Amino acid sequence: MSLYHPVQIGNLSLPGNLFLAPVAGYSDRAFRSICAECGADFAYTEMVSSEALTRNNEKTETLMRRAPNESAYAVQIFGGNPETMAQAARIVLEKTSCECIDINGGCPVPKIIKSNAGSALTRDPEHLFKIVSAVVESVKNYDGKRLNRANEIVPYNTQVPVTVKFRLGWDSESITWKECAEAAIKAGASAVTMHGRTRAQGYEGKSDWNALAELVKFVAELCADSQKIPVFGSGDAFTPEDAKRMLEETGVDAVMFARGAMGNPFLFTKTHEFLTNGTITELPVEKRIQAGFRELDLLIQDLGELSACREARKRFCAYSKGLEGGAALRKEIVSAESAADYRAIFSQYL
Repeated sequence: MSLYHPVQIGNLSLPGNLFLAPVAGYSDRAFRSICAECGADFAYTEMVSSEALTRNNEKTETLMRRAPNESAYAVQIFGGNPETMAQAARIVLEKTSCECIDINGGCPVPKIIKSNAGSALTRDPEHLFKIVSAVVESVKNYDGKRLNRANEIVPYNTQVPVTVKFRLGWDSESITWKECAEAAIKAGASAVTMHGRTRAQGYEGKSDWNALAELVKFVAELCADSQKIPVFGSGDAFTPEDAKRMLEETGVDAVMFARGAMGNPFLFTKTHEFLTNGTITELPVEKRIQAGFRELDLLIQDLGELSACREARKRFCAYSKGLEGGAALRKEIVSAESAADYRAIFSQYL
């Protein structure tokens, strides 16, 4: 099989295996739209609080909006209470047209862990099982209506798959990925993703791709007599060459780009080319900056100009990496408050 190939998640068919990870503060629909434009085959929203969803938090609903050019996307939810997570899943079905619901079992941020969510679930695979079971049953038994891609309200007649993302474990003394994978799959998950670091590592150190390879074999053995459950890899995929190595060395079904795609959505374009043709076409700097402005336009539509331009500061700092005089540009970027400010800063590239 070619390294670049279709992926099946339950009854969801995807054309390829290059995914955008759920990244807090980044993977909103503006950025996901640019990544889709650049060839991302699938993308996840930034994590959505189940507690906030069940309290009708308007900002939380905004996080779940579909980008107009997304052929498929997943909403990722987090929480430590099975009943609340089940209720949140029903709300996701009711208020979005997403093709998949993902459960966050990997976020290492203290405030998430305190709610017994994110990486806290790696300490208690039995609790992870309860949460995944509750969400799977909630999705399976949902009898309401939902939106379709045209924003029409229609009957729920296509089973939305539930997937789970987790880490190696809590720390080097508590490596629990095997127990977490088994719990998720036995609870009904249609796919699992692993970030090859522990909670204690955060984003430091090196992602353990050997463990990813072991996970692929473990899941294959676990599912030997049933439907194949795909395994996705996350951690240290920053270049097309990294993606190729991950696919070859670990056998994962798909690569999930996270930090590598920040300010660099063309990573999807280049990786697709590299996996299919063995070549990488470098793009002019102007194309990168133009992508940043398309993202800014989408942010303005969603947030209004001032909020969007403040949010875009970190994004344009990422887009400007590697540019000649980039440090000077970034000094101006951090005070930009309007689209006109950004046009003035990047006038030589427009």
